[in-house]
Amino acid sequence: MNFFPNAKINLGLNITEKRSDGFHSIESVFVPIPWSDELEIIPSESPTRFTSSGIDIPGSPSDNLCLKAYYLLKSAHDLPEVTIHLKKNIPIGAGLGGGSSDAAFVLKGLNELFSLGISDEDLQSYARLLGSDCAFFIKNKPVVAIEKGDVFKDISIDLSSYYIVLVYPKIHISTQVAYSGVVPSVPDYSLENKLSMNPNDWKDFIFNDFEKSIFKSFPKLELIKSSLYQKGAFYASMSGSGSTVYGLFKSIPPKVRFEDCLVYSSQLTI
Repeated sequence: MNFFPNAKINLGLNITEKRSDGFHSIESVFVPIPWSDELEIIPSESPTRFTSSGIDIPGSPSDNLCLKAYYLLKSAHDLPEVTIHLKKNIPIGAGLGGGSSDAAFVLKGLNELFSLGISDEDLQSYARLLGSDCAFFIKNKPVVAIEKGDVFKDISIDLSSYYIVLVYPKIHISTQVAYSGVVPSVPDYSLENKLSMNPNDWKDFIFNDFEKSIFKSFPKLELIKSSLYQKGAFYASMSGSGSTVYGLFKSIPPKVRFEDCLVYSSQLTI
């Protein structure tokens, strides 16, 4: 059976506090986008294995989140052996949640393939054990994400009439480095309130807290953001801790090229 794990963007990202468990609390709006990997899960008579193609995935296949998702579910349910193949299209370490989505879609895929009858809420509980934003991809709809990015509040926002251009400059930014440059603070107004404004005003009120320090270290990212505004975006931002920068457009955007960058463009429907 085939599945298509999609990426996400962060529409605003506030780092609100350093937690006692070593993590940070955030406030962000997660929005699914159409850029997708390709996942195949097939019952097998041989021992379960994971293979991949497309973008090279670092590390051992045995450590891949897709396999970890399989064995996590197998620990509580009688699963047969399977072969999992992932064609990786979403850049790795790009702030788009691609690896988390792959793991979540394995959980959803196994539930569907073997008619396990697991509720979305229980699938989210499994997903939270795999990574902070994995649970988002179970229901895969816009939410306000708080705490570690794994507690969600529904939000009424429809971006389906807009278009997105994503620019991945092939720069890896470690999560540790990203957080080291941020001073947590609680904003005066919630993202939900700010997003109720006219979208033309978002650029003046909705920010990604990582940008201030990361743009100093990687000025190319700030240049990409400025270029997207010059090309007609009404809002542009870095997603997550980077390094992908995206622009939102109200009509079909012009074809854009950025040197040594991977560019993806689509209408925001999923």
